[in-house]
Amino acid sequence: MSVDPNFSEQIAEEWTGRPHTARPLAIGAAAALLALLPLLWIRDFTVDDALITARVAAHLHAGLGYRFNATGPPVDAVTPLGWAYVLLPFAGGGPLAALSAARWMGALCWLAAAGWLGAEVARLRGSPLRLSPLLVLAVCAPLAAWSVAGMETGVVVALATLALVRSPWAVLPAGLAAAWRPELLPWALVLVVGTGLAARRSIQRVFGLAALVLLPALIVAVSRELAFGHPAPLAVFAKPSDLSHGLRYAWGALAFTGPPLLLVAPWSLRRIGGHERAIATAGAVHVVSLLLAGGDWMALYRLMVPVLPGLLLVGAAIAAVARPWATAIRLFAALGVSLVVLFAIGRVARRVGPNRMALIEAAAAPLAGGRHVASLDVGWVGAATRAEVEDLAGVTDARVAVLPGGHTTKRIPDGWLEARHVDRLVLLLAPGAEPALPWWQSRFDRDVEQRVARQAGDRYRVLTRIPLGGTRQSYLILRLIN
Repeated sequence: MSVDPNFSEQIAEEWTGRPHTARPLAIGAAAALLALLPLLWIRDFTVDDALITARVAAHLHAGLGYRFNATGPPVDAVTPLGWAYVLLPFAGGGPLAALSAARWMGALCWLAAAGWLGAEVARLRGSPLRLSPLLVLAVCAPLAAWSVAGMETGVVVALATLALVRSPWAVLPAGLAAAWRPELLPWALVLVVGTGLAARRSIQRVFGLAALVLLPALIVAVSRELAFGHPAPLAVFAKPSDLSHGLRYAWGALAFTGPPLLLVAPWSLRRIGGHERAIATAGAVHVVSLLLAGGDWMALYRLMVPVLPGLLLVGAAIAAVARPWATAIRLFAALGVSLVVLFAIGRVARRVGPNRMALIEAAAAPLAGGRHVASLDVGWVGAATRAEVEDLAGVTDARVAVLPGGHTTKRIPDGWLEARHVDRLVLLLAPGAEPALPWWQSRFDRDVEQRVARQAGDRYRVLTRIPLGGTRQSYLILRLIN
């Protein structure tokens, strides 16, 4: 005699007239605790771009406007327009205070989303093994790292997770997530249309919801055009897409983030509910979007992270109907890959924050007195000085963004240093490279730095060399010779 594993929930629903909630709440709390484990391990991870937003927020707090440089033009310095305003109340202590607030906000948003995800998995019908994919939360480095990195990703992950809810109101978080992360727009459209059709809503209503999901992104594009003169994020111009890099990125995101491996089940995918199949389809469309967008230069597949909770939910739905041995194989693969990434990359990633703070502290004195500092890594440099920071990548400078080349290969023209009155240079040496004599013959890490070094020549002298902790690299800080 077989017993329905959901028998107790069915009895509770019959007697009370509402779904049994005790078990989903308990599973949700357990999921949040599982998500907390890798977050604690990798809690000090951050990236340079997070400090760009933090500096903009500090200038907003000081009443200087939406600017990366205090006396520079208003600039669309970060992809998620408006994120700096979210950080504004916490930016009174400067960029580092804003960064700290962003890290806490992202972590709490992701933990709340993980709790909701666990409760939703508990509500699925079928085998108790449907809970097993939640174990991946305990070892998923991309979700943990990007929730505490200080960027908008943790909040976007929470929005993308709420967009999985079985309600027409899902259009709101889906639209907001796509407005902040434009590469999510195809995902949001397919998700809203697919889940709407699965819920047997009318065609007119489904396409009405699809139009609504476009509205936040349209508002952001119009706002950008009015404020900055271009509807697309500045990063689109500064970092043009590269299809070959996009292909490697998309493949890596599927193979090394963990949750996608739970969906390698072509037969079981046909047996899950229409709602979950729509989530899986939207996830596949997002991978194609990443391929076409050229991926991202940052570690741990940041652009894939917002859709990972949805893929975990689909993996749980598959485990609810699949044979136990097949579920075990998929779970073993997802856990194994995630563990390797967590300890291989996580050991380095968890030291990034302290190393950046040490870099900022060491650079403060040599940068003091400078009025215009040129660098590729403008985030940490902008936290180390109040001087105007001239951006060699164009991420915060519209005039540099449109120059030929990618963000590490911009073809800075001759005379640019003089035109920008650059009196300090911050350049990163290649791994293992030592400063040469003369200094501009040194091997630098990025093409644009090599180009600028040769243009600077003997008009600049080396002030100091600062090691980049955890690597075999160091920065040279140079001063214009009067």
